[in-house]
Amino acid sequence: MTAPFSAQEAAALAAVDEAAIGGTLLELLAVPSVTGSAAESELQHRLARRLDRLGLEVDLWPMDLPALRADPGFPGTEAPREEAWGLVATTPGGGDGPTMILQGHVDVVPPGDPAQWEGDPFVPRVVGDTVHGRGACDMKAGLAANLAALAAICASGARLRGRVAAHFVVGEEDGGLGAFGTLRRGWTGDTCVITEPTGGTLVTANAGALTFRIEIPGKASHASVRDAGVSAIDAYLPVHRALARLEERRNADPDPLFGEYRIPWALSVGTLRSGDWASSVPGLLVAEGRMGVRLGERPERARADLERCVAETCAEDPWLRAHPAVVTWPGGQFASGRLPAGHPLRDLVGDAHADVTGEPPPRERGAPYGSDLRLYSAAGVPTLQYGPGDVRLAHGPREQVSLSETVDVARTLVVAALRSVGTR
Repeated sequence: MTAPFSAQEAAALAAVDEAAIGGTLLELLAVPSVTGSAAESELQHRLARRLDRLGLEVDLWPMDLPALRADPGFPGTEAPREEAWGLVATTPGGGDGPTMILQGHVDVVPPGDPAQWEGDPFVPRVVGDTVHGRGACDMKAGLAANLAALAAICASGARLRGRVAAHFVVGEEDGGLGAFGTLRRGWTGDTCVITEPTGGTLVTANAGALTFRIEIPGKASHASVRDAGVSAIDAYLPVHRALARLEERRNADPDPLFGEYRIPWALSVGTLRSGDWASSVPGLLVAEGRMGVRLGERPERARADLERCVAETCAEDPWLRAHPAVVTWPGGQFASGRLPAGHPLRDLVGDAHADVTGEPPPRERGAPYGSDLRLYSAAGVPTLQYGPGDVRLAHGPREQVSLSETVDVARTLVVAALRSVGTR
């Protein structure tokens, strides 16, 4: 049997506008807010106007990119950008109660090959209860749920002891610039729920992810006398095999929160670039990829692990011994992060979900990818992820989300927020 709702909770739940959630999601999906693009900034300004109409106290500011990049803790970026906007909105008033943050990122990854999509990726399609489009689950449905929860709390007239805050951020997909800049501006809270897609679970821990680049030298020559040169592609092959062995070793004993994943700390080469002429032996190969960081592992230790692997491989190879590969670390640098074991935020959100849906509390698990969770956790804000959608559909041409699940998440956020910050 679910717990009875208080009068304040019942009033706020009654104010959740299900039709408006669908409309908001379609509006958000129609903005092609690819990481680093002008549309990313456009969406931040649109959201700021929405939050202002709700009567929230809104802080919309241009981030000082040179200062953030010079910060020793800067998480890195991959997409070029000329600007970044921060956006925080808080419920007005409040007293001595805590602050709960509802956080989400506005940026999406590029759509990829348009031929693999059924229609334009940025023209959302609704089929029954399902909404299709780039960013549907990662994570504009989460943004829509956050907005709906805030709107319902404001419309209900609830008198809060504390505050509910929205942190809408840019640049999550390539490192976490937006969350980093928001925290550096001084915006913080007592707890944080990030509405990333969690598929009906509570994600209380994230693996980390580091972008690496390996440059393999060769010796260019005419292809007709290839024995006069050394192919950088051939020279790379032993390094590739060594990386596979490194991945196997690093995944030998995963944390129990990651036990459902065959490879929780994946190490993958995503791009290979070599050669500039078909009739030439290539003199350079550049491999770029992503290295998973184990839960609780410091990123510098993970980097040292890969660098040592490459160095040992070079030492065993006659060509690479004299012409060693060079490893660098451009792009996003995600540490791991977790909600402290036993923290009440897990049960708060889990119980709210159970009370709203009539289902058992969601199970707890870790996620094998990096997210803004680790930045909030590192700043001392206990954080978990709970949101609509299945992450397995993110970043692909079948990206979609359930509207009814999005509504359930919005209603759960209403109850969790009111119980967290308290009412008077």
